[in-house]
Amino acid sequence: MEKTVNIHAAKTHLSSLIAEAEAGVEIVIARAGKPAVRLVPVKKKAAKKTKPLFDRKPGFMKGEIRILKGFYDPLPDDILAAFRGEGD
Repeated sequence: MEKTVNIHAAKTHLSSLIAEAEAGVEIVIARAGKPAVRLVPVKKKAAKKTKPLFDRKPGFMKGEIRILKGFYDPLPDDILAAFRGEGD
């Protein structure tokens, strides 16, 4: 089914025309009585399934990584000052 409307009516009733187009009605917008454009719904693309770079399984690196003693200790004052932009 096709429906023709002029530009003024299209501006005034755009949201309802969009709803009609989404429902399958082909909307033609005319300028001075001559068809200018067609309002049709956008076709939805199928979602692509992307393959992960590698399989992530909990615990697969168990025993491979170790945290050294002192890792969680506070940083020395001179390094903290550098982070804050203090000093030379």
